[in-house]
Amino acid sequence: MQEKKVNLVKNTVADSVFSDLFSDSKYLLKLYQALHPEDKETTEADITDATIENIIVNDIYNDLGFMVGGRLMILIEAQSSWTENITIRLLLYLAKTYGRLFAERGSDLYGGKKVELPEPELYVVYTGDRKGRPGKMSLSDAFFGGRKSSLDLEVRFLYGDSQDIVGEYVRFVRVIKEQEKLYGRTREAVVNAIKICKDEKVLTEYLETREKEVQDIMTIVFDNEELIRIHEKAVEKEAIERGLAEGMERGMAEGMAQGMAEGLSQGKELGKETLAEALLSLGVSEQLISQARALAAGRIEE
Repeated sequence: MQEKKVNLVKNTVADSVFSDLFSDSKYLLKLYQALHPEDKETTEADITDATIENIIVNDIYNDLGFMVGGRLMILIEAQSSWTENITIRLLLYLAKTYGRLFAERGSDLYGGKKVELPEPELYVVYTGDRKGRPGKMSLSDAFFGGRKSSLDLEVRFLYGDSQDIVGEYVRFVRVIKEQEKLYGRTREAVVNAIKICKDEKVLTEYLETREKEVQDIMTIVFDNEELIRIHEKAVEKEAIERGLAEGMERGMAEGMAQGMAEGLSQGKELGKETLAEALLSLGVSEQLISQARALAAGRIEE
């Protein structure tokens, strides 16, 4: 269940819709054009998917990766909470994506001929509060105090300020959050969020053509996250109950051990040599003595 949780947690509503939206080459091209408005030549046919899919449990996987004309490798993550660890995650995604690409191409990294290496661009579409957030962050800034290092990369942050597909996606996420506050994680919140976005001309075409699919995606994720919360509460309750039971048992064992030790002391004053003799002489039943021995095993004889 713990392994399953790792996978489910990442699949938030926003991330799921993000992946579904840009799985369509039409919107993927719009995304690329938002990043490179100067490029008027690239078409849908020039863009190929390079996303690391989540096939193996606990293996790394990213939100979106694609190549442009074989010359550019773009990895993009959708993030609603701030963490400098995103720079490390993108480093791992990039390394794995390159490794897979070299394997597919049959590139010989040990040979004398230089392999082709697509230029990387790393982005985070950030939908949380932008206040005080940077436009870019390097690995050295985040972890090495800005010092030059043998290992570094730069991540650029997109906040949806412009009137393009990125801005529409960020607005979509914010509308979802607003409706969740009003109606909770319910289908009503989903339906209202979609209606508001369509009225505001936000992802209009996408929502009109895939409205049912988006509703299903969001509802399933809501359900999954609720199951996770229920499971976590059950595990927490079980841990508390187990801890109380173990504590009571230890307390009983310690109490009985102490009582029996005192009984032995009193018994010795009466001339009794063994613990059992001492306790029996004090009126303790044989059954209780056996129970006490089981609870205080290893401690009573000492």
